[in-house]
Amino acid sequence: MAEQSTLEVKKDDWSTTRLVSTPLPENLAEKEVLLRVARQALTANNISYASAGDSIGYWGFFPAEQDWGRIPAMGWADVVASNHPEIEPGERVWGFFPFSTHLKILAGKVSAGNFTDVSPHRADYAPVYAQFDRASANPIYEVEREDQDSLLRGLFMTSWLVEDMIDMNDSYGATACLITSASSKTSIALGHCVSGRGKLKSIGLTSEGNRAFCESLGCYDEVVTYDDIASLDANQPVVMVDMAGSSQLLTDLHHHYNNNMKYSCRVGATHYEGFGEVSGLPGAVPEFFFAPGHIQVRSQQLGASQLMMQLGMAYVAFRQFCDRWLRMERSYGPDGLVEVYQKVLAGSADPATGQIVSMWEEAEG
Repeated sequence: MAEQSTLEVKKDDWSTTRLVSTPLPENLAEKEVLLRVARQALTANNISYASAGDSIGYWGFFPAEQDWGRIPAMGWADVVASNHPEIEPGERVWGFFPFSTHLKILAGKVSAGNFTDVSPHRADYAPVYAQFDRASANPIYEVEREDQDSLLRGLFMTSWLVEDMIDMNDSYGATACLITSASSKTSIALGHCVSGRGKLKSIGLTSEGNRAFCESLGCYDEVVTYDDIASLDANQPVVMVDMAGSSQLLTDLHHHYNNNMKYSCRVGATHYEGFGEVSGLPGAVPEFFFAPGHIQVRSQQLGASQLMMQLGMAYVAFRQFCDRWLRMERSYGPDGLVEVYQKVLAGSADPATGQIVSMWEEAEG
């Protein structure tokens, strides 16, 4: 009997992994669809999903045994079997998948552009996380950019929405935007958005080892290392978008700026070892950004099609910006996936490289 293989991580120790094999279904129930996962991106964003696995519910997307979790990752898949009259085998789709060879879903809300996994365990989560976009209906789809889209599309949406939300609130009276973990792809996307609007000074915070890379990008007005935070102008009102997730870094920056910390937004957790909750800090109370919530707000204000058009145009520009510096690296098979995962978890991945992984041992034909 054919099997599917899936990578799982210990919820309380993300460096501990295992591979789980389960039989593939021989028959599909009504409206069930079987997807063969072709390729996925593996970035610091995936570590953020683990960090918010319980608080936001990422562990619930793809349930596993107690104490183990399946980290969601964005990428591409093919429909290999379908018992839904409006979904045909051979379709190419983009969305969230576990690090796995296959994913079985219960398809619903089918439209020309997408369909959704309406399995009961998905009901409590924002629909955007369970949606699969059809490549055939995507006006900016280019087959040669699939790796790039796996890597950038989801994280760019998050960064675009964060910047849009800050602008909607008149930048909370700030004149600069602090962006931690400046070498991460999500931070670069945010720096690109802030720089593009031109209202706030963009300040990237990074390690000494990544400073030259961040400076070379051109999306930050200033790049400062973590050990030089004291050099920042504490009299300047700022907003902060924290991609690092380090409690100590968050604490240091709040105490440095005090009441000039006008807004403090937590998005990611690239600093696995230092992640944790914080309270009682001076300045604005740190709060997590929930992208689906802002999508809903802006869809009501602009209309869903207008919002997606604006986002799509901005994303095309960001893809072109990334063409100048981003290179792709592919890894195949479970061993290759685990090796890249551990590298990203440890923060030792090259920031100029995009990691594309597949549970399959060989490249697609």
